[in-house]
Amino acid sequence: MKIQVIIGSVRQGRIGPQIAQWVQDSLMAAGEECSTEIIDLAQWPLPMNDEPFMPSSGQYLQPHTLRWSEKISQGQMMIFVFPQYNWGYPAALKNAIDHLYHEWKGKPALMVSYANRGGGKAAAQLKQVLEGIHMQPLSAGIEIKLSELAFAGDGAIDQAAEGLSPYLPQLIEALKEAFSLTKASR
Repeated sequence: MKIQVIIGSVRQGRIGPQIAQWVQDSLMAAGEECSTEIIDLAQWPLPMNDEPFMPSSGQYLQPHTLRWSEKISQGQMMIFVFPQYNWGYPAALKNAIDHLYHEWKGKPALMVSYANRGGGKAAAQLKQVLEGIHMQPLSAGIEIKLSELAFAGDGAIDQAAEGLSPYLPQLIEALKEAFSLTKASR
């Protein structure tokens, strides 16, 4: 299974890349038959609403949308890593999702949110959107409580692998559920 780990924040000083790297490293260490790719939205400039047709038409004219479509079409499962901003998820993530439609359909989706208390409100909002584009949100997401982690002076998670290790069982269970969903849909 090809898993794409999408970093949903583009803010400077964000910790999303650290969490995405932990997800990728953990999945590789689990020894499951999967490959992972981290997709950082900061490296995918997608202007707001610049396509003349609705994404559901599949008619894309902009080169960046065509590249984004090709990239997302390659994945079989998505892991969205995103912070909670003012009880919602980042606009950059919504914009990236809204650029496409059919490319998301039927794929299992794991939400890995993070905030002082875990990001559950943002995850609930994102779940509604993922259901609307016919993805298969997994039964449980991972809500990383930043209040339980240690941070270095530059704002990075101090000893990220160790600090995030309590979430590893949830990640492995989510992967098993995704494998099950993928097999059932074949």
